[in-house]
Amino acid sequence: MKRYVILGGGYGGLAIIGRLLEGELPSDVQLVLVDRMPYQGLKTEYYALAAGAVSDMEIRVQFPSDPRVHIHYGNVQAIDLDAQLLHFSNDEPLSYDHLVIGLGCTDKYHNIEGAEQFGNSIQSLASTRRTYQLLNDIKPYGQVNIVGGGLSGVELAAELRESRADLNIRILDRGGRVLSSFPEKLSRFVSGWFNERGVELRSHVNVSRLEDGVIYNRTDDGEEEIHSHVTVWTAGIQPVEAVQKLIVPKDPQGRVIINPYHQIPDYPNVYVVGDCASLPFSPSAQAAGAQGEQIAHVMRAMWQGETPNLGKIKLKGVLGALGKKSGFGVVGKRAVVGYVPRVIKSGVLWMSKHHKG
Repeated sequence: MKRYVILGGGYGGLAIIGRLLEGELPSDVQLVLVDRMPYQGLKTEYYALAAGAVSDMEIRVQFPSDPRVHIHYGNVQAIDLDAQLLHFSNDEPLSYDHLVIGLGCTDKYHNIEGAEQFGNSIQSLASTRRTYQLLNDIKPYGQVNIVGGGLSGVELAAELRESRADLNIRILDRGGRVLSSFPEKLSRFVSGWFNERGVELRSHVNVSRLEDGVIYNRTDDGEEEIHSHVTVWTAGIQPVEAVQKLIVPKDPQGRVIINPYHQIPDYPNVYVVGDCASLPFSPSAQAAGAQGEQIAHVMRAMWQGETPNLGKIKLKGVLGALGKKSGFGVVGKRAVVGYVPRVIKSGVLWMSKHHKG
């Protein structure tokens, strides 16, 4: 038997499995899904869980129930590409013939002192649960600071505003405006939404270090102390530690460089999908899903002795939520704001929950 191991039951890994299960598998192929949880956590909705706007159960998606897929529960510590072995924290090593690395990302702290210790995360389901508990336990009129004005920070701040109208919420961003990678029209709309609802936006904040209850902003005059009851860190991501340890070519963001078939060039039996892969666009669930479908196509072509024929991945756009009734996004090349993008995002979420793309 040839063991095809998919590391990570996220958007990319499940897209691969879903496509492969649509047809017959070769008799000598065994599919193994490795994950530390018995279900997929919808990472695009972790901000809502942290804000207390949805329950844990609402963002769980069950793995496919199919006798052709063997599920192995474990926390991957290291990947030995030469020996073709996976090492776990509390389990025996697992060998593979072909491997897909789709372990996702973790926070990037930019070597800022105290950021990992005092900057609470929403990158994993476990860390999001802890962050929710801290946010839930803040007394009325307490201060929440969100470091990072990108998509995650903005969605969290908006959902938290609707969930806890009593809190003081502030977004600290290093750039000149929130959502700096989006069109300025969207940034202005989002800033207006926050201003109307009393969410403070601070730009050009250069976080130098964090302590318990204090964020230090480096200024021309020294350090400004910004007091905080809870600080949430949404200021950058990087591949997980197991991928950081791989001695293979990577891009400046630490993501693995892959060939047109999504394989590591020196290890063509190893594919990389999602946040761990060096792609020409920003990491996203949509990109991981599209890439996963192409990897499934490559695998099927190999089984049939054919040359894979892959087109260019084209993303449909990006959507963000501002609470339950408003949103923003880029669909194609068009910037959209208001109720419509929020409805579209809800529809996309429904499809993800029901394995429909």
